[in-house]
Amino acid sequence: MAASQKLSHLLQLADQGPALRAALAEEVAELLTAWPSDYPDSMRGVCEVLLAKAARDVDPATRARLRVQLYSDPELSGRVLPRESTAQALIDAARRGEGLHDALAQSLGVDDTMVVQILDDESGAALAVACKGANIERATFSALALLVRPGRDRAHAFAVLDAYDTVPMSEATRVLRGWREGQQAA
Repeated sequence: MAASQKLSHLLQLADQGPALRAALAEEVAELLTAWPSDYPDSMRGVCEVLLAKAARDVDPATRARLRVQLYSDPELSGRVLPRESTAQALIDAARRGEGLHDALAQSLGVDDTMVVQILDDESGAALAVACKGANIERATFSALALLVRPGRDRAHAFAVLDAYDTVPMSEATRVLRGWREGQQAA
């Protein structure tokens, strides 16, 4: 499809209202991650603005999917999908000892059952994979890992923290996507 036709199609989707915002956002994100060489760079800026506006109207699970879709370009993800201070909300919930399951489920785009499995993993590897796959910063992961299991001995705590660094981003994203798809299929 020619660039002008594609842009026209996307703008028509935008005019359809909130019901199609998720479809629009996912289509624009896909276009931005695989930008055709014959499309003008000036159109890229328009698409980024369109994605940013559409992303404001979608639910948190869709925003989480968009972050995974855009993981290969963290700068783009940061521009069009700014985080709403989820890091502090997660840490505060872990400190209080309540609300962490819901906050983590929303941040990861998974259900409560999956969050329970992630947090029940004694090794901390599941939490490391989930946080890295959802582009949750290492500092936030570290705080969560220490707050969720405060009784760990020092060596075990360091091993858990190292798990975040050793898992490749592509693998973490793939696993998190698999968890999401698995629960959608169920």
